[in-house]
Amino acid sequence: MSRLNVNFLGIPMASPVIGASGTVGFGLELADYVDLKKVGALSGKGLAPTPWMGNNGVRIAETTSGMLNCIGLENPGAPYFLEHYLPEVKKLPTVFIANMVGKSVEEYAECAAMLTVPGISALEVNISCPNVKVGGAAFGTDPKQAAAVTKAVKDATSLPVIVKLSPNVTDIVSIAKAVEDAGADAISLINTLLGISIDIRTRKPVLGNITGGLSGPAIKPVALRMVWQVSKAVHIPVSGLGGVMTGRDVVEFMMAGASIVQVGTANLADPSAMGRIVDELDEWCDQNHVKDVNEIVGTLKA
Repeated sequence: MSRLNVNFLGIPMASPVIGASGTVGFGLELADYVDLKKVGALSGKGLAPTPWMGNNGVRIAETTSGMLNCIGLENPGAPYFLEHYLPEVKKLPTVFIANMVGKSVEEYAECAAMLTVPGISALEVNISCPNVKVGGAAFGTDPKQAAAVTKAVKDATSLPVIVKLSPNVTDIVSIAKAVEDAGADAISLINTLLGISIDIRTRKPVLGNITGGLSGPAIKPVALRMVWQVSKAVHIPVSGLGGVMTGRDVVEFMMAGASIVQVGTANLADPSAMGRIVDELDEWCDQNHVKDVNEIVGTLKA
């Protein structure tokens, strides 16, 4: 499937299909279900400098054409990952991207330094975390805060830095430009949309955290729109995600401007999904006489 080969930030990948953070664990969980040699890369579960407990109560709720989650970024911490998981992750036949989180600019920088080790090809920086030093606002909703985190991470690592943006903003382009100006090597979008589910029997929220992140096919049109807007506005590569379930979805995101495309919720519904999606993408290229999948990036006629 050489026509599916891509080079993202100087990293050779077998295909543009990437496993999205939070849905593939650290890759080890999917090894029995997917031929990982077909998958371009895996973005691991978000890691902080120290372990995070996550949220109490119900964490996942099914919705029409998707799901809500409020996991709270529970993770074992970067040091534990490096000691107990990375040796096995290195054996996987695909690229590994470390997704990382923090509660302050300093924590982001600390985590980036920890994760700058052999076996990790790039860092994906989740800036949708609450900034505890600024009244609980998310880093990803303020251009200055987003830029501050990006610069701190860039200064702390020699690895390529991909900044993952929150869609819960009025102007996604201003955030994208801010992180580009601060040195981001690439942008990934979108993260989940903020939503709520109500139990009408009890008149209470279904989720223990009240609100949660909406993912799945329901958000795909919003994700496509934001990928299209951002890819036109910045000069760095874009990784698109949001509701990808089929190979044709991957094609849509690439036409909108994404160089690689992440698969998230689909993995939870079917752990073999990424293998099927790669095959469907290859079949589409064959049927449409596309010899190099990179040729379709940004070809939307709009």
